[in-house]
Formats: sequence, structure tokens, C-alpha cells
Amino acid sequence: MTDIRDISEEDELYEHYAFKVEKGQQPLRIDKYLMSFVENATRNKIQQAAKDGSIFVNGKTVKSNYKVKPNDHITVKFEHPPHEYLLVAEDIPIDIVYEDDELLVVNKPAGMVVHPGHGNYSGTLINGLIFHFENLPNNSSDRPGLVHRIDKDTSGLLVVAKTENAMAHLSNQFAEKTSEREYLALVWGNVDEDEGTVEGHIGRHPKNRLQNTVYEGDEAYKGKPAVTHYKVIERFGYVTLVSCKLETGRTHQIRVHMKHIGHTLFNDERYGGEKILKGTTFTKYKQFVENCFKILPRQALHAKTLGFEHPSTGKWLSFSTELPEDMEQCIEKWRGYAKHQDN
Repeated sequence: MTDIRDISEEDELYEHYAFKVEKGQQPLRIDKYLMSFVENATRNKIQQAAKDGSIFVNGKTVKSNYKVKPNDHITVKFEHPPHEYLLVAEDIPIDIVYEDDELLVVNKPAGMVVHPGHGNYSGTLINGLIFHFENLPNNSSDRPGLVHRIDKDTSGLLVVAKTENAMAHLSNQFAEKTSEREYLALVWGNVDEDEGTVEGHIGRHPKNRLQNTVYEGDEAYKGKPAVTHYKVIERFGYVTLVSCKLETGRTHQIRVHMKHIGHTLFNDERYGGEKILKGTTFTKYKQFVENCFKILPRQALHAKTLGFEHPSTGKWLSFSTELPEDMEQCIEKWRGYAKHQDN
């Protein structure tokens, strides 16, 4: 599929999508087709949209059993709660690593969405922040306190602004790449070099809007510049523990860059890491990996360290957090497996 884009909302009540079907697309029911391209949309939701007359092909409404054809122009309109209802204060526990009058540093658990959006209207970090803190400043997207974000199933550190001055100063540091962010990631394969840099423009995947991908050469214009520095921490044979430092902060940057160089994050379902990508064909090995997946039911990525200049004092602040238990246990199992193979 090509020419995928979000349409600006006509009003607060709907979220719109537009797609052009690729030339080689085989006939497929439109409800099944849209399941692959609309994030967090269930088949029931898509079928309801069809019943409501909210799915259009080439300008005409269609039913859920319509079969898409090459070059079809599809537009979809989903009901979307008004913005004010997305920002409901909720008494959600927040692990605060540091706090002063200007900012706080939070250790976000895996599984928590950072801000409300389509399919995630409650239980987010922002829902908790506005419960515990009053008058947080909005960023450019009207998200209170939010300077940057990490993915739902990534754990680790975030800085939150409590004042307008802090929001402006911290946002500028992230934009100018003067902040420091280090992640730990467990990736598939034995990384060849002890350290290296991945430079590749990141943009929306042309066939799967739930993924991003790297664009290079003549296609670089399709993405935004992104730079990731990686360093091997420990090798376990079929997987490697690496440190990744970001110069830029693109969506899914580490996940996309590491896959681009052949080292998809362990158990990263969105990018294919939930499959056994390296190793043997022995049943015992398969069972071992599946046990690791159960221990760590998410991508193996943790935002370990965060550094920035304090917006008022100018002092450099640096914070670090330990690996969460699920990732620590998974790494320990691989460490044991690697030692057993060496003996």
C-alpha cells in the first residue's frame, strides 16, 4: 500500500485515515485489509464503521465484505472521543526518580502508554501526572508536561516539565541534541562490531503503517534524519546485549535502526522479533526461547540513563535506573544458556 497518511480531523469527534491500495494487491475483504493498517482498530470496530457508512472506496460507502482492488482510494472515519475527555485525571502511581520546582524524572514501567490517543484513552502516564500535579505546561501538541516520550512496551526514564520555562528549555535541548539518552537492548544475533553508528532516515513503512523503516539514497526524503550509536555490552551467542545512545528521537528509532542492520530487538512483535530469528532447530532450544518470551512479553528495550542541563540552574543532571525484573531475568537466562554452550 502506498500514499498512507492521516487526514487532519474535521472535528474533535472523529479520527480519519486515507489509503491508496498498491497495484499488486490481491482481492481481500476491506475489514481484513484495514486490520493491517489502522493501529489499535479491532475488526468489530471496522465492521461497525462500515455499518455506519464511514468507510469509503473511491468516494462511495462500502460494506465490510467489499473486496479491495489495486489503486482503490480508501478513506475511513472512526468515532473518536472529544479531546477534553482524553485528559481525565487518574490516581495512577508514578515512580518518581527526581523532583524539584521545575521538573521531575519518572521511571515508566513497560505496558504504560505515555499519553492518551486512539485506543488508549485512560491509564496513561499523563492521566496520572495531571492527577498528582496541577497546572503542568502544555507542549506543542497540548500534552501537559511531556518533553519527550518512549513506547508503551519500553521501560525507563522520562523527564517531565512542571513550568513553562522548563518546557521551553528542555524541549530545546532535545531538539538541539544536547540531552543524553542511553538505552539497553537485547537484540537477535551476534553483532559483528563491538560498536558502531547507524545513520538512516526514518519514515512510515510503505506497506505497514504500524511500522517505520529506514530510507536511504534517493528515497531519504521520505523519512527524517536519525542517528543511533550502539556498543556491545555482552554477547550470548544467538542474542547480544547492546547499549544504544540517541542523537535524534524518531518514533521507534532503536527498534528500526537495529532491525535495519540485521539485529531486530528480542520479542519485538511489531518488527518480527517475536519469532526465533537465530539459533538451532532443536526442540529444546525452541522451548528455551519460548520461555524467555514468557518472561519478557515485550520488546527488550529499557531507557536506562537520561542527562540534561537544568533549565534554571544550568547544572548538568544525570539519572540512571536499573533494568526491570522481566528484562533482567531474560538476560540472566541467556547468560546461563551461553555459559552452558561454552562448557
